[in-house]
Amino acid sequence: MPDQKLLVKPNTGSRKYHHFTAQDAGWSYLNFETRLLYNNESFSEQTGDYEYAIVLLGGNFKVSSDKGEWETRNGRKNVFSGIAHTLYLPRHTQFTLTAQSADTDIAICRVATDEDHPPYLKQPEEATIELRGGDNANRQINSLLQPGFDCDKIVCVEVYTPSGNWSSYPAHKHDERKTDADGNLLEADLEEIYFYKTDKPNGFAIQQVYTDDRSIDEVIKVHHNDVVLVPEGYHPVVAGHGYNIYYLNFLAGSDQSLANSPDPQQEWIFGTWKGQDPRLPMVTAKMNNSI
Repeated sequence: MPDQKLLVKPNTGSRKYHHFTAQDAGWSYLNFETRLLYNNESFSEQTGDYEYAIVLLGGNFKVSSDKGEWETRNGRKNVFSGIAHTLYLPRHTQFTLTAQSADTDIAICRVATDEDHPPYLKQPEEATIELRGGDNANRQINSLLQPGFDCDKIVCVEVYTPSGNWSSYPAHKHDERKTDADGNLLEADLEEIYFYKTDKPNGFAIQQVYTDDRSIDEVIKVHHNDVVLVPEGYHPVVAGHGYNIYYLNFLAGSDQSLANSPDPQQEWIFGTWKGQDPRLPMVTAKMNNSI
């Protein structure tokens, strides 16, 4: 996708500080928004022909709907003080979300679907924690809506990268659907959002997005609340020294999967690591209730 704008800056003048559609992004699946809500502030929506994933970044909320009611009681002050609650809502759901704390911070992903799946509030203690990589390419992945979750297309994970470490590395891509001779999925064709938070006001990360033919070859400096769009290509990240980095990934496309292919020039790195970063894990569900 030549000339695609990959970096999306937050709207600092609005408490709905991100809001873009798949059409705005120039792709097919992922619609995204973030909101800051005052205590007891509410909004109502009808999901229509979309499935929703609502991720609690900070605070607490309750949701009433024509499919059920849910409430978080052990939220987190911010993304660096616990693990997310994630509410999945199916299509054709009327709901009202009400903040239960000051500056409740949420992210919402919407993806069009023609399927019906049950609503579900995934609790922090249900999220699987994986420490991936090693040495200074070590990071923590919390599975929120993991492959195999009962939905149509959305996959969602949150990733913690300690100061100075590489992440999404060795670089990988998921921009064409590939199967082996037996039909097993080797790579999915997925769009991906990287939504960033930093643990200090001046924090930053560097992300590269590049394709084999270099039709995309961008190096992007990202800050707190920035979004990077990954329509195709490899997309490694490095956290600026002195700053811990969080990013929330939403993916959707050909399969509800994370199947990918590594950059063949970097495959040799797998298995060369000597140890794990002692700073990991950075967050656990036991840290929740920190509001």
